[in-house]
Amino acid sequence: MSSRNDQLFERAQKRIPGGVNSPVRAFRAVGGSPRFFVRGAGPRVWDADEKEYVDYVCSWGPLLHGHAHPDVIAAVKAAADRGLSFGAPTELETELAELICQLVPSIEQVRLTSSGTEATMSAIRLARGFTGRTAIVKFEGCYHGHGDALLVKAGSGALTFGQPDSGGVPAELAAQTLVLEYNNIAQLDALFAQQGDTIAAVIVEPVAGNMNMVLPRPAFLSHLRQLTQAHGALLIFDEVMTGFRVALGGAQSLYGIRPDLTTLGKVIGGGMPLAAFGGRRDVMQHLAPVGPVYQAGTLSGNPVAVTAGLSTLRLAMASGLYERLGDMTRAVTEGIAEAGRQRGFALSTCALGGMFGLYFRETLPSNLSEVMTADKERFKRFFHGMLEAGIYLAPSAFEAGFVSSVHGPAELDRTLSAAETVFSQIS
Repeated sequence: MSSRNDQLFERAQKRIPGGVNSPVRAFRAVGGSPRFFVRGAGPRVWDADEKEYVDYVCSWGPLLHGHAHPDVIAAVKAAADRGLSFGAPTELETELAELICQLVPSIEQVRLTSSGTEATMSAIRLARGFTGRTAIVKFEGCYHGHGDALLVKAGSGALTFGQPDSGGVPAELAAQTLVLEYNNIAQLDALFAQQGDTIAAVIVEPVAGNMNMVLPRPAFLSHLRQLTQAHGALLIFDEVMTGFRVALGGAQSLYGIRPDLTTLGKVIGGGMPLAAFGGRRDVMQHLAPVGPVYQAGTLSGNPVAVTAGLSTLRLAMASGLYERLGDMTRAVTEGIAEAGRQRGFALSTCALGGMFGLYFRETLPSNLSEVMTADKERFKRFFHGMLEAGIYLAPSAFEAGFVSSVHGPAELDRTLSAAETVFSQIS
């Protein structure tokens, strides 16, 4: 007899391409049927068969404080009672903008959008409009949403399906995106020496999270900052994933870099559709209605989503939260790695704030080529073993994992016990 999850997936595939509304959810990278979740509470979720899981996906990062945090839910319910959308300014939008600018000093002005893709698309358009140039530089394996100009050597779901370049992207448009190897300073120097005066912007995940998690090498980000300044190009930090996830001020606060523009998403919506881009005031003043670069959105600044974001960020400002979050994330990843090593598995891990990477390879990768050498087949077996044991990890070897501020000793013990059992069963 098939499970309720199997039945729902079969039904979904009849009307939804692949049965899902975002490709990696389909479990194609690991096999089997995706879990259809019906509810979540704190660090745990329950599927359509009422099986409980410790959740290390956290809605792909937004749920910094776990599922259905009572403060966030109460605020959202109150906002919904006042109306779902107005298509007009609200004071809440200004409050969120002020808080973002307070927490991320490089952001002097900010524009709200409904998705991370909208934010990165808009930041790229703004950079081109501000500089009068067309070329954009990105890095292999870094995913910046599904805008046409950025789906070139992309990470995330594009890697999961073995198609780092998307169909439907015109070759003429793709030619304006220059792609380099992440962490490769020599390639940066060579490109800027040849084409520095044509480059409008460099967009980068300061901590890559869409080819699993890859940390920047020492001096990579600072060198990037120096090069862009020297050549009049803008530096865009895509912190849709890392913003308020690895630190209260984002990855830029950890590495001491001040980008010209920053894109934000996930955590700033607290689980609701909300994102943003912001940066230097002189650059942001090129946006309509005060400047010539057009960007708009009917639901931008939606009052319910903004309320969820405000509540989430205010909770994140609690003293010591990120220290505790980092300790728990390291305990989870280091514990899993140690359990694997005791059984003879080659494993490497990294963790920063509430974000982590887990690789079936001896050493941590520093770029996409090295990421691709990890043992994907062993990951699949490990994933399904942990899933059966009630531990929900990202269903792809190319996705970062997440820990919330409400994961605690009980979840850690259950996770490590499951890992020990799974490693003893798989080869």
